[in-house]
Amino acid sequence: MVKINENYQKLQGSYLFSTIAKKVGAYAEANPDRKIIRLGIGDVTRPLTPTIIKTLHNAVDEMADEKTFRGYAPDLGYDFLRKAVCDNDYRARGCAIEEDEIFISDGAKPDSGNIQEIFGNDNRIAVCDPVYPVYVDSNVMAGRAGDYVESTGRYSDILYLPCSAGNNFAPELPESECGLIYLCFPNNPTGMAITKDELQKWVDYANEHGSVIIFDAAYEAYISEENVPHSIYECDGAKTCAIELHSFSKNAGFTGLRLGYAVVPKELVRGGVSLNSLWARRHATKYNGAPYIVQRAGEAVYSPEGKKEIRGLVDFYMENASYILSGLKKAGYTVFGGVNSPYIWLATPDNMSSWDFFDHLLEDANVVGTPGVGFGSCGEGYFRLTAFGSHENTKEAVDRICRL
Repeated sequence: MVKINENYQKLQGSYLFSTIAKKVGAYAEANPDRKIIRLGIGDVTRPLTPTIIKTLHNAVDEMADEKTFRGYAPDLGYDFLRKAVCDNDYRARGCAIEEDEIFISDGAKPDSGNIQEIFGNDNRIAVCDPVYPVYVDSNVMAGRAGDYVESTGRYSDILYLPCSAGNNFAPELPESECGLIYLCFPNNPTGMAITKDELQKWVDYANEHGSVIIFDAAYEAYISEENVPHSIYECDGAKTCAIELHSFSKNAGFTGLRLGYAVVPKELVRGGVSLNSLWARRHATKYNGAPYIVQRAGEAVYSPEGKKEIRGLVDFYMENASYILSGLKKAGYTVFGGVNSPYIWLATPDNMSSWDFFDHLLEDANVVGTPGVGFGSCGEGYFRLTAFGSHENTKEAVDRICRL
């Protein structure tokens, strides 16, 4: 008889956002006359910009012509996109990243879940708490997390790095050895960022202990403060200890198109083996590449017109973030984030649990957010709101919350 992967049995309930969708769906069905405003899942709402749309149409036309038709994409991605990424995201910032260190994919979420495959199961992982659930769940599936401990809400073999108001939601360096360290800055879910000097300490730690940092930079386009790094490779020595993940979803609105990339430097070697070559082998074996038309759209993001339009998208969402941040502060809430990130992280009022506050907002304000405890035990007593709505809905949602 076939045997299943028993590690899947260790996953706790359904995926966080699936649980939220079910609760909201049930409420909407029971209350069809209520206008529900969703500020929960970090999905964008603005349409693709004119330059992106024009590029997509042109690429579709190419696919209809025998002379310009494209089949399978190259394993690592088309050269035109990898060059655009290299020139704009790295060389322009003084980072010595080469084109053959960039791996085009269908998004940062798949990459963050898949990257652990090239590492042995006996590596201990470290994650921030609260944490983006994919980092934990993918390692549970792989058998690297140990057993779930109900009393703590944590897995026995994972090293959790508490992030709270006391440490400005920036984790402290591990006191015990760990192999893989997941960092996300600007952070999802807290919306907080760290300075270059603070990130340098993590790079130095990883190089000293032989660890590897998985650095999720999905929200770097939202950085507004000068001392916050856009890439971990702005830090000295990062090429020998860090893998960086990027997304086109949150800056260019590609949540439906699906496009991202991972950077694995050739200098990153562990056990005498190049991690660049391992990821290239995994990529070639298990992935057939992002579609040509989508990669052309990705290239257009870096054009002069594309950059201007993408800046407009980011500014639009950050206007929402500013409104949420200032509005909740005026109403007496304790809030964080919203400066270098489209996420606002607020302390629940009156010692409410995260899920109780979720129900309160849904039922009494018809607003949907995300319970902080869904991101880890240190998220209890907190709540996440996103700025990825329209101006009108965002303003109405904040006004509703402030009237509670």
